Amino acid sequence: MGKPDHHILLLFLDGVGIGKKDYDWNPFFKYGFATFTDIFSTIPHLENQILSNGNIFLSGIDASMGIDGLPQSGTGQTSIFCGVKAPQIIKQHFGPFPYSTLIPIIKEENIFKHFLDKNENVTFANAYPQVFFDYINSGKKRLSVTTLSCNLNGMRLNGYDDVVKGDALTAEITNARWNTKLGYDLRIISAKQAAENLLKISYKNSFTAFEYFLTDHLGHGRYDEDFETTFKILDEFLYTIFTQFDEEKLSIILCSDHGNVEDLSVKTHTKNPSLLITAGPEAKKISESISDLSDIKTAIIENLC
Repeated sequence: MGKPDHHILLLFLDGVGIGKKDYDWNPFFKYGFATFTDIFSTIPHLENQILSNGNIFLSGIDASMGIDGLPQSGTGQTSIFCGVKAPQIIKQHFGPFPYSTLIPIIKEENIFKHFLDKNENVTFANAYPQVFFDYINSGKKRLSVTTLSCNLNGMRLNGYDDVVKGDALTAEITNARWNTKLGYDLRIISAKQAAENLLKISYKNSFTAFEYFLTDHLGHGRYDEDFETTFKILDEFLYTIFTQFDEEKLSIILCSDHGNVEDLSVKTHTKNPSLLITAGPEAKKISESISDLSDIKTAIIENLC
């Protein structure tokens, strides 16, 4: 690595912005969120979106990148993982999957490839059920930016066995939905245990990414389980990561592609600033160098590699 025995964890949360101080429609205020209140002593909102505590920094960043319309996942995630202003390239916001014109850019510019080209250990910590592997083996390629990046660069995707060994996480953190929705019989783990597993995975790799998409589902109102329970699982997961990580060994960048869940009064994405949290020895410098989604990849590489 560029810096000996130092590792990078990119936490991507789909659809999380910084919204109004609203106890009715902003779930961070309605339900509370210890990751914010215990670490920063407050919950971020539009009038208070730059917070810090030691080497942990929070801010809101631009997801629109100069293009009218509501930010979308396909272009937002391409911007994050590839370091380009994807909406400007195709003259629109587009999603949930990447626009076809962006696929060659994703193949060549994704952040995983940066580390692969340097022969460094890199992993996408999410696991996939067998139904997903059946899908891609059938020749279908409608994939999210993260999965497409791995697929186009020959990265191995994790499956059931990796979850059992603690070497990967299910996307909803605790394994529960794999059992209830997909018929698996996995051991249910706590959000705290899942976070500790992810930290262990991160210490084994130069670069680790983990994607959580249920926040976007919650924001769109298309989630069929208890909102508050799911929200608290995410909170415990993030709180454990940010309070237990070894900042001498690990830098953390948490980011999102657009606003959504922070305003439950609408079922669409929002134009609110996207959430950014950076943690570790270069966290302040990284935070200050990111103004929109396209700056994230560059900030990671220039400051941590």
